[in-house]
Amino acid sequence: MSNSPVQQELKLRSGSVLKNRLCKSSMNEALATGEGRVVREFEVLYKTWAEGGSGLLVTGNVMVDAHHANEPLAVAVEDERDLTELKLWARAAKSQGGQIWAQLSHPGKQSPKFLNDSPVAPSAIPLVSDMFMPPRELREDEILDIIQRFTNTAVILQKAGFDGVQLHGAHGYLISQFLSPNHNKRTDQWGGSLENRMRFVTEVYKSIREATGKRFNIAIKLNSSDFQKGGFTHEESIEVAKVLDGLGIDLIEISGGSWENPVNRRGEQKESTRKREAYFLEFAEELKKNVSAPLMVTGGFRSQAAIEEALDSGAMDVAGLARPYAVDPNLANKILQGQGYRSTVEPITTGIKKVDDMAIMEISWYTNQIRRMAEGKAPGSKPRGLFSVINVFYQFWKRGQVVKRVRA
Repeated sequence: MSNSPVQQELKLRSGSVLKNRLCKSSMNEALATGEGRVVREFEVLYKTWAEGGSGLLVTGNVMVDAHHANEPLAVAVEDERDLTELKLWARAAKSQGGQIWAQLSHPGKQSPKFLNDSPVAPSAIPLVSDMFMPPRELREDEILDIIQRFTNTAVILQKAGFDGVQLHGAHGYLISQFLSPNHNKRTDQWGGSLENRMRFVTEVYKSIREATGKRFNIAIKLNSSDFQKGGFTHEESIEVAKVLDGLGIDLIEISGGSWENPVNRRGEQKESTRKREAYFLEFAEELKKNVSAPLMVTGGFRSQAAIEEALDSGAMDVAGLARPYAVDPNLANKILQGQGYRSTVEPITTGIKKVDDMAIMEISWYTNQIRRMAEGKAPGSKPRGLFSVINVFYQFWKRGQVVKRVRA
């Protein structure tokens, strides 16, 4: 296995080095308190994942504004009140020589109405779902405030010992909303042309870079497309990536879709994707021709063979996996040791299309396995669909989260 591409180090533009090419990509942990406070379970969970051998661990969504959360029990970092817990979290995650990056996020209008009855967005365009209240359009001073919030959160995390941050620019959250012509109908400097629509993310990046310095990693999770008619396209994604590459971004993770069109959540695959496993590998091959920043592809990888083939092809530099880590925290070691690893993760379905499209059973099952690891237990191996859903909602109730958080 000495020549396996997964074992190779990766030196980033920041000067830091990933010890191998495997990453636990972002999954919402649903462990915070109802107010978004960090708890000691994060330390236990990320020590478990660190011992699994990955070169990089990316956290679940860390909210830059506690009043705007993407889901219950998400972490929010607005000040240093949880600095001690953040330091313990970071130290545990780095205990085996890997790195930890926090995924910074603002959901914009994708903030469920049971959490937020006054969501905001680039434009006052509602989502086609009863789960969300119609948003109001952001004023320019509010846009500038959100940019500063991203920066403030990054600075606190840097102080706590995190190695970097990843901007969540995919899946229909606020950065993605600014990029999409479907959701951004503004006529000022923040909307209209692609140059204007990408201004928000470039200003967030530049502000964080200025505040944290060149040695702190800044990455982005970027949609290859939002797969909607008239929406953010592959061509536009390449242009955004080229601009961020020129600004010095440390890594680009490729994803796609949104709440309205959750491509990789529904399990739909082209034949070429089924053969190569990864959802966005073809786009990565195209993007690789246009940028020099390292690329990470997440979504679909289930076998050591497919990961090694994708790395060997040069289409990507890091393999990201999510759900497999929720049932097998030691998977990186198995791959690194050449055990011919193949994940047992398979879709969990009910046969009810609306339920399956929302992936309620899947999200609940994997959330419960993450919680088990955070409690020092081994993850389960047999899906228990309805029980998992009930247990997740019990945890939400237990932590006092399912109440509206409305800005005073």
